[in-house]
Amino acid sequence: MALLEICCYSMECAREAQQQGADRIELCAAPLEGGLTPSAGVLKSVRQQVTIPVHPIVRPRGGDFCYTEGEFAAMLEDIRTLRELGFPGLVTGVLNADGQVDLPRMRMIMEAAGPLAVTFHRAFDMCADPLGTFRQLASLGVARILTSGQQQSAEKGLSLIRELIAESRTPIIMAGAGVRANNLTLFLEAGVTELHSSAGQWLPSPMRFRNPGLSMSTDPDADEYSRYAVNGASVAEMKTIVSRYAK
Repeated sequence: MALLEICCYSMECAREAQQQGADRIELCAAPLEGGLTPSAGVLKSVRQQVTIPVHPIVRPRGGDFCYTEGEFAAMLEDIRTLRELGFPGLVTGVLNADGQVDLPRMRMIMEAAGPLAVTFHRAFDMCADPLGTFRQLASLGVARILTSGQQQSAEKGLSLIRELIAESRTPIIMAGAGVRANNLTLFLEAGVTELHSSAGQWLPSPMRFRNPGLSMSTDPDADEYSRYAVNGASVAEMKTIVSRYAK
């Protein structure tokens, strides 16, 4: 049966995803940035309260995946922290300025991760040579690649996803970006064995008092009175579809 991974941005969301049938959680902060490294407090609380596998993301900032020496040093320190806390895996990725995998740094990441399963995230979708990158990541021992097939959504990138699956059984190709209940069967029929979804929704803030003349964001269009959360019903629906397909 295919595995369902849910991207969660809080301990509460991680518990909800687990309760509704998720097989694994990618733990992040900052949904509007596409996912950043969670705080120490969130990491510790999730380790204490969630029993399914949790793979935190190691990403120091939004934007590209070509990091300064200081940013990369912080990433290695975060990886050591995840290892000390006992997480079974992590999600990360580094590229160089030419859109290739930064092999020296990825080797350092693999060494720091030790026994932890490493997922190379959607930095893969920004690389210049997907098939060549796949082979390099395989040689490094990366466990899986999260990808939309280098398109805006995994459904649009399904052709490349199929091609990558045909290359080899390792690393595992996990389809992500726009994966929902209404298109899940497309991926299952294509031979995708791991599926990644945010299963998300924006919920209104419980704040009754609001100051309309002030914003804490540099984005003038940001809605600071909405909160991103896992939609438990969506997780349950996807899990049901995966389970039925396996039969």
